[in-house]
Amino acid sequence: MVVKDELNKLGLTYGQVELGEVEVIDTPTELQIAMFKNQLVKFGLELIDDHKSILIKKIKDVIVEMVHYTEEIPKVNFSVFLSEKLQYDYTYLANLFSVVMGTTIEHFLIMHKIERVKELLVYEHLTLTEIAYRMHYSSVAHLANQFKKTTGFTTTQFKNLKSKQLRDLDTLCE
Repeated sequence: MVVKDELNKLGLTYGQVELGEVEVIDTPTELQIAMFKNQLVKFGLELIDDHKSILIKKIKDVIVEMVHYTEEIPKVNFSVFLSEKLQYDYTYLANLFSVVMGTTIEHFLIMHKIERVKELLVYEHLTLTEIAYRMHYSSVAHLANQFKKTTGFTTTQFKNLKSKQLRDLDTLCE
């Protein structure tokens, strides 16, 4: 609604307005773009108009959605899933992500999976076997090893910490 209101105020004709994307039919002036950006910031939003930045945001969104907000992680290889979802060759996506973010898609995915594991340990009180199954780890040992390597704690040590070290999703891999 905010985006539509601001586009209307600027007199811009638009097509689809979806979460994270707007199709503007008119060619906005530099002034209109600047005014639009300023208004979006007031509502905690930002305008990303660079194609590569948009693609990076989409990659991140797919990972966050899949790991944190979907009950089942796809059973197909993640590279295939991401490639099909975004309609780009995975090698291109992986190279772009690495150059722009300074880390690999795989590392970004692992960081989010481990953060989700931490949430499941703290809030869901699931067993490690249940978590490994839910998060599609090949084994409990694989999950435990990756958890230890990433956090520096075993899952038991983490559960026993007085202050659980859950991180804001936006700060992962920064």
